[in-house]
Amino acid sequence: MTDAATQTPFTRTRAGALWASTHPGPTVVVTVLSLALGVAAGVEAVPLGLLVAAVFAGQVSVGLSNDAIDAARDAAVGRTDKPIAGGRVTAGRALAVAVGAVVVALGLSLPLGPGLVAAHAIALASAWAYNAGLKATPLSIAPFLLSFGLFPSFATLSTATPALAAPWATVAGAALGAAVHLTNVVRDLDDDRRTGVRGLPHRLGARASVLLAAVGIVVGAVAVLLGAEATVLGIPFFVAVVVVALATAVLVLVRPPGRAVFQLTMLAALLLAAQLVVA
Repeated sequence: MTDAATQTPFTRTRAGALWASTHPGPTVVVTVLSLALGVAAGVEAVPLGLLVAAVFAGQVSVGLSNDAIDAARDAAVGRTDKPIAGGRVTAGRALAVAVGAVVVALGLSLPLGPGLVAAHAIALASAWAYNAGLKATPLSIAPFLLSFGLFPSFATLSTATPALAAPWATVAGAALGAAVHLTNVVRDLDDDRRTGVRGLPHRLGARASVLLAAVGIVVGAVAVLLGAEATVLGIPFFVAVVVVALATAVLVLVRPPGRAVFQLTMLAALLLAAQLVVA
């Protein structure tokens, strides 16, 4: 795909190029999930607004730092669809904005209490550590387990009586993070190998990574089902998660992993997130 084919009038601007470098899809999804979890936890309007804004700023920092640090690798494999690798914004500028976004994220977390500040700081440090080098090691999954495992606690720590999320919610969050990492990286295995990145999915291979992601999603769904009180919505979501995860596992066993497998795994992950919200 050529650089010209992926540009729009907005992404040709500096602001647009920076936004396109934040990994907008995951940034928006995680931000919306924080809103849903906050509503489910009973967070009041003003704290909820601060929570969502803080999560959004944090995700902007993670996405920008990822593309800024990977700019040389992306350019080496022809990823000129990425604004930094394509030269539409410099890596230095993107990193500066990313650092500023971290400050904003923690600043917005501050009124919600020391518990949220600590949890958010740990999650962001974990994500930045992944971007800075852990992604190329067998421990590449660790930041996803830690950051997503903490994520359900963002909502509960923002309530009038702050507390960590229940263990079953932490397990579900970690399972979701593992699935996101194992599946998302599968699409870039060949490009990553060419530039020396050998994280856990690269060592496992595409088929094993997808299977492990599917198993993890089912474990997360079972944790939510057993840990939370079964609800009218919760049980159908549990069934949907298991059915889609099993379909993914069967598909990846009978044919090489492709776009359909990736889409099914992401669907199972989104259903797990929904089950976590309605639990």
